Amino acid sequence: MNKKLLLSLVSVPLSGWAGFGQTGGNDRPNIIMFLVDDMGWQDTSVPFWERRTASNDKFETPNMERLAEQGMKFTQAYACSISSPSRCSFISGMNAARHRVTNWTYPKNQSTDLESDILQLPEWNVNGVCQVPGIERTCQVTSLAQLLKDNGYHTIHCGKAHFGALNTPGENPCHMGFEVNIAGHAGGAATTYLSERNYGNRTDGKPNPWFAVPGLEQYWGKDVFLSEALTLEAEKALDKAREYRQPFFLYMSHYAVHIPIDKDGRFYQKYIDKGLTPKEAAYASLVEGMDKSLGDLMDYLEKYDMADNTIILFMSDNGGLSSAPEWRDGVLHTQNAPLNSGKGSAYEGGIREPMIVKWPGVTVAGSSCDKPLIIEDFYPSILEMAGIKKYKTVQHVDGVSFVPLLKGTGDPSEGRRFYWNYPNIWGNTGPGIGPTAAIRDGDWKLVYYYENGVKELFNIQEDIGEKHNKTSEHPRLVKKLSKELGRYLRTVDAQRPSFKLTGQPCPWPDEI
Repeated sequence: MNKKLLLSLVSVPLSGWAGFGQTGGNDRPNIIMFLVDDMGWQDTSVPFWERRTASNDKFETPNMERLAEQGMKFTQAYACSISSPSRCSFISGMNAARHRVTNWTYPKNQSTDLESDILQLPEWNVNGVCQVPGIERTCQVTSLAQLLKDNGYHTIHCGKAHFGALNTPGENPCHMGFEVNIAGHAGGAATTYLSERNYGNRTDGKPNPWFAVPGLEQYWGKDVFLSEALTLEAEKALDKAREYRQPFFLYMSHYAVHIPIDKDGRFYQKYIDKGLTPKEAAYASLVEGMDKSLGDLMDYLEKYDMADNTIILFMSDNGGLSSAPEWRDGVLHTQNAPLNSGKGSAYEGGIREPMIVKWPGVTVAGSSCDKPLIIEDFYPSILEMAGIKKYKTVQHVDGVSFVPLLKGTGDPSEGRRFYWNYPNIWGNTGPGIGPTAAIRDGDWKLVYYYENGVKELFNIQEDIGEKHNKTSEHPRLVKKLSKELGRYLRTVDAQRPSFKLTGQPCPWPDEI
């Protein structure tokens, strides 16, 4: 680390405008959290594996390349396999097993699980998280944005929220500590990315469909793709932030690259010319439109002499949608290879994400880190980056700061186990999908299926595609990991399904 440069970062004002905190006399960094929806580990020209893949050559993400060249790339960054659990873990610092928002949220008091003939699914927190006590089927939290706001940061939300269900306090980012909310609401997707269709909003007085994107009326009918409209509005918010002379936190949370696969006309034809199918080309254009947004924000920071005092974190909320869709046309638009399966799965394709961090003066340009971390770790990490050392929360924070990895001062993953619990039934089918729990300990990963008690053991270092089940070869290890997973699930008061026939709960992994 360049200590001289870091010292100048925290003690000497930059030319132009830099962030100012309310406490202490030193400047603190601005922070941009750039979160993408449903972006797979390989949906980029940046390789996050030991070598390039066919997917890396399919996609063009020059600004992700640019960010990786300036910062640190993480090759084993994990999230949950579904959007709402990841987003609630990000904003709360809690593991999903503890906050119990284990599937996607939207209608108040209604589960989004599919029905099972065998299992009765648990009464999970279908209304998400919020900062208000006493709201039914929610988890009360002290949000990351609230702590940043209370400690002098100007907090901006732009894009997808998906923290709480309709008509609950968590539906509005302004109730979660954000001073500015651009187009965020309870919905977990966009009805359409097309301004020609008003981003899903109706003008005939009839009710809007689910997931119509709010608050962007000035772009209706203007041929402005949703990703571009959000970027333009984010830049307007940053224009305002520059006047406030305090550090800002921008949560740039794109609806892209979630379905629907609307083609971004700025990039679509180039992928057709490369030989991709129309659906693949539309998806690739959606990815590149997201990447352009990243580049536009990086250009903005450079234009206003803010780049050297702004941290950028890039992450996706779950794996790419490459499991078998039963209700759509069955034609997949992306693959997560060499990872197995995709969104909704306990396999690596559902939970391993592209992640990059640029912290000027701290991260080594063009560096890479192969240590594992998980989505709830962003909570304490961002607070540490912001210089917020002491804080109180109503919830237990499970996340562990990964700042030592950025600084090269330690390895917080050493001796640590990672946990997932998904006692739900989502919408797709495929490998690793269904009510599951999982644990990763070092190179080993155990996946447990609630419905039939099946266990699978994989050595992720040797078998990243999870093709070779090692349970019969390592029975003692299976027993050890089953015991640890069962202990953890009980400790955090995790939920599990029950059998409809008997009414008895499914066994914990160490009970089989």
